[in-house]
Amino acid sequence: MKIFFSVGEPSGDLHGSNLIREMLHRDNSIECVGFGGPLMQQAGCTLLFDLTQFAVMWFVKVLLNLHRFIGFARQAERYFKENSVDAVVLIDYPGFNWVIAKKAKRHGIPVFYYGVPQLWAWAPWRIRKMRNRVDYALCKLPFEEKWYRDRGCNARFVGHPFFDEMENQKQTIDQEFLIRQREIPGKLVTLLPGSRQQEVEGQLKWFLKAVTTVQREVPDSRFAIASFNQTQADYASKFVAKSGLNIEIHVGRTPELMQAAHCCLACSGSVSLELMYHHTPTVILYHVNRFRYFLGNHLIRARYITLVNLIASSNPFLRTKEMWHPNLPGGEDIPMPEYPTCTDKSSEVADHLIQWLTDPQCFAHSVEHLKTLASQYATSGASRRAAEFILTTLTQNTITDVPQAA
Repeated sequence: MKIFFSVGEPSGDLHGSNLIREMLHRDNSIECVGFGGPLMQQAGCTLLFDLTQFAVMWFVKVLLNLHRFIGFARQAERYFKENSVDAVVLIDYPGFNWVIAKKAKRHGIPVFYYGVPQLWAWAPWRIRKMRNRVDYALCKLPFEEKWYRDRGCNARFVGHPFFDEMENQKQTIDQEFLIRQREIPGKLVTLLPGSRQQEVEGQLKWFLKAVTTVQREVPDSRFAIASFNQTQADYASKFVAKSGLNIEIHVGRTPELMQAAHCCLACSGSVSLELMYHHTPTVILYHVNRFRYFLGNHLIRARYITLVNLIASSNPFLRTKEMWHPNLPGGEDIPMPEYPTCTDKSSEVADHLIQWLTDPQCFAHSVEHLKTLASQYATSGASRRAAEFILTTLTQNTITDVPQAA
């Protein structure tokens, strides 16, 4: 059996690697090939190209690399034409993966989307592509299955693969580093500015401004930046040096720094699920320019940008004209204060961190809220369930359709 993967994000590379291991554990004769990253290659996937080095976020950068993506799509279609491929598995990266799905369907290859695009948040009109090009949508979040099924897609909730990685990390965590961090005097605030260079460049200035306020108000607190790679660490080092702040910078220590932290300041993303898993109080800051903020405010269809908040919300798709605020109806039930913004929100962000650092009752309340959510949703097994479903479906040839939405 030959399975073609198409993955373009660092997080997708991680989830793809775990999925491949689960598949090979069940059948070591499976051949995995396609686009992915170094983790998938280590897990046993033959890469046609490391697509994660082109993980881009904004349409200008996509346009600058458009000729490359066209070439990759043509390369995939040649592979489908010249080889017997039993299935295509897509993970995240919707812009490029829609094209791969279309070419796979042209060659009669069944398509599985593991970790479906968040169409419910930003592009519900694209549901037709999912219906026409994808045989099965494997959902990460509990509310996604109903949303997709209500719109005529073959959807199944398998769970979020980040929680598989949390279980894996128990075996690989650097306990000595973790112990050293916990022994250093002062409560640690971990800064998580994102895994993409563009995210880091957009958030770090505002993160450091918030840190300046916190250090002034809570002088015995300490701070550490978790960098995804050395390039981002070097970039952060320059900013930290100019600021005069006392901040540690570590590469490849994100899990340890999350666990060692008293609280965190994070960029929005799946990282919020990891922080929920560790019961770590966190404030979310996502700063963009005015144009992107205006555009996002008109395109985003979800009530919150933070996944944990969407899970916690009783009505995640109810839009409001006002930004989140703890004094708004329902605001007090949201576990992670969030600030998607084009203005300076560093003062508000700092206030949350200061409260967690100085008010034991407020800190304990946040921890208990996250514990409750984690007990309901932070369960491992997504990679196993997805692998079993894909392989069973392929071996039994049981792909079926759900009724189309009216």
